[in-house]
Amino acid sequence: MKDITVRTVMAILIDNREVSATKVQELLTEYGCYIKTRLGLHEGVPNYCSNSGLIILELVDDEKKHEELCKKLNEVSGVKADFMRLHF
Repeated sequence: MKDITVRTVMAILIDNREVSATKVQELLTEYGCYIKTRLGLHEGVPNYCSNSGLIILELVDDEKKHEELCKKLNEVSGVKADFMRLHF
């Protein structure tokens, strides 16, 4: 029988980076031990920096902590977060 590997991926959409980024960063730091990979995406071209952004996280370890982080992120104004567990 093949072993099942579970991976948790979270997406965080930030609508107003100027207002929300500091609180989001505080939460990511607080839960940093559960973040294996972080990828931040936003439009950044000369003379323009988008006020919205998307962060993709690969989470590890305690699944309850993943749920806590998602809940706290969704409590931040202008932030939407969700996650999925992938079973391979």
